[in-house]
Amino acid sequence: MRCDKIGVMKKYITTAIPYLNARPHIGHAMDYLLADVWARHETIGGHEVRMSAGADEHGTKVEQKAREAGVSPQQFVDDLAPTFRVMIAKLNVGVTDYVRTSDPEHARRCQEIWRRLDAAGVIYKSKYQGWYCSGCESFVTETEARAMDYQCPDHQKPLEKVSEENYYLRVSKFTDQIREFVRTAVVPEFRGREILELIKDGAQDVSISRPLEKLAWGVPVPDDDAQVMYVWVDALSNYITALSYPDDDFAADFWPAHVQVVGKDILRFHAIIWPAMLLALGLKLPRTLLAHGFINVDNTKMSKSLGNVVDPIELVEQYGVDAVRYFFLRHIPTFEDGDYTTEKFIAAYNGELANDLGNLVSRLANMIDKYDVPSAWRDSQSRIAAEVAEFHKFMKKFEYHRALETIWTAVQSCNRYIDETKPWALAKTDSAEMAQVLNVLWGDIMIIQALLTPFLPDAAAKIRAVFDGDTVQPAPILFPKVDI
Repeated sequence: MRCDKIGVMKKYITTAIPYLNARPHIGHAMDYLLADVWARHETIGGHEVRMSAGADEHGTKVEQKAREAGVSPQQFVDDLAPTFRVMIAKLNVGVTDYVRTSDPEHARRCQEIWRRLDAAGVIYKSKYQGWYCSGCESFVTETEARAMDYQCPDHQKPLEKVSEENYYLRVSKFTDQIREFVRTAVVPEFRGREILELIKDGAQDVSISRPLEKLAWGVPVPDDDAQVMYVWVDALSNYITALSYPDDDFAADFWPAHVQVVGKDILRFHAIIWPAMLLALGLKLPRTLLAHGFINVDNTKMSKSLGNVVDPIELVEQYGVDAVRYFFLRHIPTFEDGDYTTEKFIAAYNGELANDLGNLVSRLANMIDKYDVPSAWRDSQSRIAAEVAEFHKFMKKFEYHRALETIWTAVQSCNRYIDETKPWALAKTDSAEMAQVLNVLWGDIMIIQALLTPFLPDAAAKIRAVFDGDTVQPAPILFPKVDI
């Protein structure tokens, strides 16, 4: 990979593109939040970062929803797509590249990708007879169907037995390379083991088209008017069409992706089918495939019928963006399922953001100002070096919730240090020691804000504005307490 200057690398992170058949919910937001933390962390490290997002807009469910709404599929996704862009903006996520799969440029590039796959000898036509989940819009191998007891666990509905003539991608050709990719790239490791179990008897070829009479809303297969591309070549290709592949201006310096963020439910597609496509195209495989868990609400899966879907836009408008980022990045484990309730959210907001962090910033700024403490914080010895080391260890492993926990350990340590040393009492008896204590805390709060920047960028910037100088500025109320 080219470095324009020593130590600076071009890095690329992708987010899974949500299916546009309903408004965004907080589960969609996790992809963006996890990716944004990584992108900000790498940018702070001096690297040039691009981050992609997008919308998966083709398929049967969109056709059905559009029909129910009395509009064309294109009009349906055109009406819905802006809400996802609003969510990304509200979450303060720095997306640089955005792909809608109904965009004609994306479709043109997908057709060229299809031609290249065909030229590589990995596409063939055959009659498909097997299992299909209409909820996932995905074909399922016999092994997978048997493991599911022939019922989709996500949609709680029986798999359908279908028979149709389709084009296939010869995934089986790449079984050995796929296994090695899963072993080295999938995070966390236990998710990788699940994928290896799926392909223990070899990776299976997959259908990559549907007959036009079954699916009209999609990218036409080149040179075959009777077939439409199925989700894999269309949707998965967004990660490289975002970089203008396969055009002459393909931003090859940013490929392979350093990190691709996906939900655990779509990991198998990204860990099996996607690397097969890339290998056939002669492209390098992503370095890391990060799979996160689900967000439940009061220990129950989110469902429109239950009325428990959490709207991230409404949460941000009510509590502020950094409060939302904090809860879902700290209290939802990065790799496991997590649980949201309003009570848990408000408890974290009041107890951790308002009391711990907000109180530390306020009382420290007020004491430095009140006692006119001379600035020596740049030369002070940090008390939180161990927490900083732990933070970086967890960041390298993508364990963002644990990285945030170490920051909070440092915040709480600073609050305890104030209570133990009592600078207000020292001001009466030993002003030099009081100044030393406050300068140690001053230096530590500057370290804390730097560590917080990828997670809570707005709050970190406000803390920096208060303390980054030879005098302190008035401290704002970072997180006004809220009532339960």
